[in-house]
Amino acid sequence: MKFIVKLVRFYILLVIARLIKIAINMRGRSSGTSFIGMVMLKITPNFLRYTANYIKNECIAVTGTNGKTTTAGVLSHLLECQNKSVIHNEKGANMLSGIANTMALSIYPFKRFNYAVLESDEAYLTKLYDYLETDYLIVTNLFRDQLDRYGELNTTAKKIQEAIDKNPKVKLVLNADDPIVVNFKAPNDIKPVYFGFDDIQYMDKNIESKAPMEVFNCVNCGKVLKYSKRFYAQQGHYYCDCGYKRAECDYSANAKIYKDYSIINISHGDKEYEFKTYLTGVYNAYNVLAAVVTAIELGYEDLQDALYSYKSVFGRSETRTIRGHKALIQLIKNPTGASEVLKTVDLDSDIMIAINDDYADGRDVSWLWDADFELLKDSKKRIITTGARAYDMATRLKYAGVENIKVIPNIHTAINTITREAEGNITILPTYTALLEINKIKK
Repeated sequence: MKFIVKLVRFYILLVIARLIKIAINMRGRSSGTSFIGMVMLKITPNFLRYTANYIKNECIAVTGTNGKTTTAGVLSHLLECQNKSVIHNEKGANMLSGIANTMALSIYPFKRFNYAVLESDEAYLTKLYDYLETDYLIVTNLFRDQLDRYGELNTTAKKIQEAIDKNPKVKLVLNADDPIVVNFKAPNDIKPVYFGFDDIQYMDKNIESKAPMEVFNCVNCGKVLKYSKRFYAQQGHYYCDCGYKRAECDYSANAKIYKDYSIINISHGDKEYEFKTYLTGVYNAYNVLAAVVTAIELGYEDLQDALYSYKSVFGRSETRTIRGHKALIQLIKNPTGASEVLKTVDLDSDIMIAINDDYADGRDVSWLWDADFELLKDSKKRIITTGARAYDMATRLKYAGVENIKVIPNIHTAINTITREAEGNITILPTYTALLEINKIKK
């Protein structure tokens, strides 16, 4: 009887979620990516605990500083192309309310999904695991990001490990090239799945990674790690004189990075795979590798057609039309990720950089000084800076050697200006909440 009462209560919550969505849409507003989830958790804090019953096979979480949205998006698409049903928070709302929002609007009574692929904010993973355990956890990387929210990297790593410790059945899928990520330990000595690159070749030297190289200390002796190969930021083949070194990979890959695509060759035991992806840059090579490795672990190997058909979403190298102009939108939020994105910017395009400092962006924008905005100094056209920290961004560009800058703090006004004046393609580089504002602008 008690079970039936809980089940009815859960179904009522699903009805409430859809009624809220209808009411918001009738007012001509977007229902957002978190509001309905906030309501669900307010009414029933244990809401997410009930959702596990609607996932037949595996639930997969994806966390890390960069690449969560892309990795989760690629993996979800790979599974859907195998004719599997997937719950996925595709809009990138990765805090507890965002995940609850996705569940509330995805689940129907008496319908079960094959998989759930859930992107989770690093700091909120431990809260997610209070209510919903996952079978797999992919950790992409850990870079310095939003120090006001996360603190230093060891603080973020500690939070992730605390989350892992709550989930006794989880199998970790770890980036072996990251000397922080590789140290996560699963409960019950479940062996992690390690992936990484043996070598990365840049087929065009102009796109070779120039991201800041971080200094990292050995976890055993505290001395500075050495590298035989370094691909970008702290990722590569690291070692220490005390004997500490990169983990042996279960999935070893080689990548050839072209301007418009990448070729990734993967070795796993006695099997060899080759994949082509149109997601550009070394950072996306890592994202695709993480997603493909997890799909193979789940038993799927015929993945190439799915990779071809994958389209970037919500500001992660997303191309859309805004008022007649082709616009490439690429999220920036920390120095390592921003520097990689800046290498790919078309300097012949009209460029707009939108910087906000809301909670989801991080209040501290000092990271602008660590990103390689010098790559924009040869831009052929004026660069517009916008958002709450438009003047901070303009100052950073001035010191980077950019001469033609226009500051328009209001994002909608900035969009109106750039689409009115642009003669060709547009490049937009926003932080997260600026991206949300841009996404509401009609084509």
